[in-house]
Amino acid sequence: MGEKIIAGVDEAGRGCVIGPLVVAGISIPHDKEEELKRIGVKDSKELPHTKREKLAKQIEEIAKDVIVFKVGSCKIDTFRKQGVSMNRIEAMKFSDIIRMLNPHMAYIDCPDTNINKFHLFMNKLVGGGPELIVKHKADRDYPVVSAASIIAKVERELEISKLKEEYGDFGTGYTSDERTIEWLRGWLKENKEFPEHLVRRSWITSSVLKGEQEQTNLVGWFRDLLKK
Repeated sequence: MGEKIIAGVDEAGRGCVIGPLVVAGISIPHDKEEELKRIGVKDSKELPHTKREKLAKQIEEIAKDVIVFKVGSCKIDTFRKQGVSMNRIEAMKFSDIIRMLNPHMAYIDCPDTNINKFHLFMNKLVGGGPELIVKHKADRDYPVVSAASIIAKVERELEISKLKEEYGDFGTGYTSDERTIEWLRGWLKENKEFPEHLVRRSWITSSVLKGEQEQTNLVGWFRDLLKK
């Protein structure tokens, strides 16, 4: 039958307003799972940047295959205009990666609150073949998913670094980051619209900030009118 191959898939950048969603998957022979544990693989959010970069290189040496997909802000906006949710976007990319890796078993970090619903959808997309294990916190509990989360995080950070070279320091790109919000406000003050390949215009944060700027512009217009 040959060696048993297992795979893990995860993402980085799902909730950010700036930058791409990065989805990564890795496959390894089952008996190499202990090697991932030995090098200290864990949920990428629990690791500093330098450690993630080091581990990413080690993971690529251990893995049978590594696949990374990047979904840009413009593409995410297009999907959402068509009524495709972030959960479905992730599911589509997860399934593409799993089919390409062709493992015997795949572990998936579930983005949906309803695990059974997401599991059924994933089975439909993958179309049989590997056994799918869908869990919340899979990036914490399964080393092969932790490894995928590290790859995804490192790849997203590389993309963010490239974008900052062009647009300046906008922070992490997440709505919880004050630097990101201030950068977005500053951009709108100088420009009429967000750059579509950088900012997710379909995000509620983008809409709220756009509304704030339009209101500010309207107040300024009335003030100028009264001065005449």
